[in-house]
Amino acid sequence: MSGRARLALWAWAATLMASCALMPLVSPAIWIFQAAFLLAIQTGVGAATRRVPLARPLTVAAQALVTLLMLTLVFAREQALAGIVPGPQAFQHFADLLQQGSDDVSRYAIPAPLHDGIRLMIIGGVLVIGLAVDALAVTFRSAAPAGLPLLALYSVAAGLSDSSADWLWFLLAAAGYLLLLLSEGRDRLAQWGRVFGGAPRTTPGSESPGPLAPVRTGRRIGAVAMAIALLPLPTISGGLLDAAGTGVGSGTGNGGTISAVNPLVSLRDSLNVDENRQVLSLRTNTNDISDMYLRIVSLDDFDGTTWKPTSRHIEGVPSTFPTPTGLGADVKRSEIKTRISAAGWYAQDWLPMPYPPSGVSIDGSWRYEPVGMTVVGDHGQNTRGVTYEVKSLDVQPTADQLATAPEPSKTLRDQYTKVPKSLPAVVAETARQVTAGATSHYEQAVKLQDYFAVTGGFQYDTQVDVGTGRNAIAKFLKEKQGFCVHFSFAMAAMARTLGIPARVAVGFAPGTVEADGTVSVGLKDAHAWPELYFEGIGWTRFEPTPNRGSVPSYTQSTTPGSDIPDPARPSTSTSTAPSAAPSASESCTAQLRKLDGCASQAPAIAAGDDGPNFWAYVSIVLLTLGALALLSLPFAPMLWRTRMRSVRLGAHGRTEAEAAIHTLAVWEELTDTAWDFGISPDESLTPRRAAARIVALGRLDPPTTAAVHRVADAVEQVLYAPRPSMTAGLVKDARRVVVGFQDTAGRGTRVRAVVLPRSTVRVVWALSAWWTSVTTRAAALRPAPRKPSPQKG
Repeated sequence: MSGRARLALWAWAATLMASCALMPLVSPAIWIFQAAFLLAIQTGVGAATRRVPLARPLTVAAQALVTLLMLTLVFAREQALAGIVPGPQAFQHFADLLQQGSDDVSRYAIPAPLHDGIRLMIIGGVLVIGLAVDALAVTFRSAAPAGLPLLALYSVAAGLSDSSADWLWFLLAAAGYLLLLLSEGRDRLAQWGRVFGGAPRTTPGSESPGPLAPVRTGRRIGAVAMAIALLPLPTISGGLLDAAGTGVGSGTGNGGTISAVNPLVSLRDSLNVDENRQVLSLRTNTNDISDMYLRIVSLDDFDGTTWKPTSRHIEGVPSTFPTPTGLGADVKRSEIKTRISAAGWYAQDWLPMPYPPSGVSIDGSWRYEPVGMTVVGDHGQNTRGVTYEVKSLDVQPTADQLATAPEPSKTLRDQYTKVPKSLPAVVAETARQVTAGATSHYEQAVKLQDYFAVTGGFQYDTQVDVGTGRNAIAKFLKEKQGFCVHFSFAMAAMARTLGIPARVAVGFAPGTVEADGTVSVGLKDAHAWPELYFEGIGWTRFEPTPNRGSVPSYTQSTTPGSDIPDPARPSTSTSTAPSAAPSASESCTAQLRKLDGCASQAPAIAAGDDGPNFWAYVSIVLLTLGALALLSLPFAPMLWRTRMRSVRLGAHGRTEAEAAIHTLAVWEELTDTAWDFGISPDESLTPRRAAARIVALGRLDPPTTAAVHRVADAVEQVLYAPRPSMTAGLVKDARRVVVGFQDTAGRGTRVRAVVLPRSTVRVVWALSAWWTSVTTRAAALRPAPRKPSPQKG
């Protein structure tokens, strides 16, 4: 195996080893085999085009084209021409798959299901990284910069993963990169011959020791470097695929930040499960659980398309929480004690607590975010199986206190009433129409709540897509179908347009009282609701979602015939969604699949049409090779001619026989070059006469004429001299002849010499000679016909 082929193999291996870091992100991880196969085809195409050889940019372009064809065959063959050539429909299908993958990334927890969208994102990303690594390390012979795309691939995987085996993926990625560097270094050192350090060491059948000492030294340095790097390797957790996101700053003391990740990714899946599996069990000293909402986190950053928590400073959990922002001394309140036990399968990073909490007692590593008054796990700490006690305030404002609340501070108002310019104008217009006639922010808030829950004609439906983009809220206001995410998002956005500070809270609605006095909170109690700020009261809960949770007593409507749910009624577990059963992917969340909380889908996945199989790989290879053959057919003469020139003018030996072969090859290349430019060869002439003929017909300049005659003299020397010797500079002279013909020929002649060279007729001659020899040998193998024996009369 040549040095460049070996380097290409290590580039493939390094990319594949770094890609293993993506395996914990999706389930099942069978995509790695398909990626390895497609990456091998991509690498093979690069090796083949470099052997031709093609120009470096053309090599990369050929690999990119084959990569596109392979992705089309695997993901968009029904939309492509002949199943492999992409067209507008195929590219549109790619865009749809990428959008689907993006939605799945924001929807599922780790490990996400291997849907086509995510599979395209992962396999396509690996192929793009593989192309970059192969181009840098092999095509352009610079392995060191190839570490950048490998680092990008590993960093994306590590940033999203929450696996305890992160050190293993780092070790694999680093080992692949070091082996790639060592392979390039060995190839470079081999060009110098004997090693320049260390004692010579030979192996059986080897004449030279090879570059072993520097390679051994490099391996040792690499092993030590990886060992040192692994010692302080931190645990990287959190990310978009996490159920709630970790993103907590380093350390166990004060300080750090909490990242702005979206905890709504699996809310709809929790509402659509077939079995209302218990998440939390709590016991409280209050007799009225209608307001026992368990708040996980608040979303206060609104970008026009979604709500998410702002990245904030976190600190150690205080023994007693401060008074909530904005809560005045004249507002009635009472303290509630609640003991909460989380299920052993429920792994949430944020701690569900009644709002506002005044203290929490819990074991483990937890941090406190003072603005939202939330508690979050520190680097891997979650709620799985924990039991904790929370002290919280039952704030009971009156309608008069809310109606007469003064304006909040400018800082708070600017932060929590901000809406992007991209928000459709219909949102603010609808808010003004609904609240027409209101004399205070409180009345506006109640009118908004009534609009969604009673008078607006909205229907609760958990099967409706969450929706993305700047028109999601406008679409909801028009179609009037959705679930808690739609209602809370829309009311909070509309409140902001009216100048009311608003945010969205995510957690659980009140659960169901059991016979033993405990309250059971299930998956279907997952909920989102708006919180509006009133100076003197603080952040206040509203309930715009119909048939969910409980309407606060301070917002009771005076509308005649109102069918707002009874505020004393706890959350119902019965969904009013359409009766059609949700699909398997929707009824079982990725978090449950991760924890073996639902029926195994392995048989379905194994038998599905999307899984890779042997015949699919065979068809990929055959169709790819066929497409390459068709695409390369018009360029076959040019490729063959480029290859022949590279072989003839390549390296040569030192012996007399090798010198003669090389000299005659250079002469053949020179005469074929003249033939490509219109001067056909004349085999009857001596080399000297043939050289004179080429110079005369080609109208070559003096330097090129001298080069032609030097090659002809070298040919006569190896043909007629008793002991032929190597003549230096023949390759340079042959290349000078090519430049000379290009300088004197017209544009059409130059183009034909490159695209359709006349000397390629030698291929036809070679095939004809081969066929003649085959038929001759076949005829010789046939037995001679037997002569008839003489008959006696």
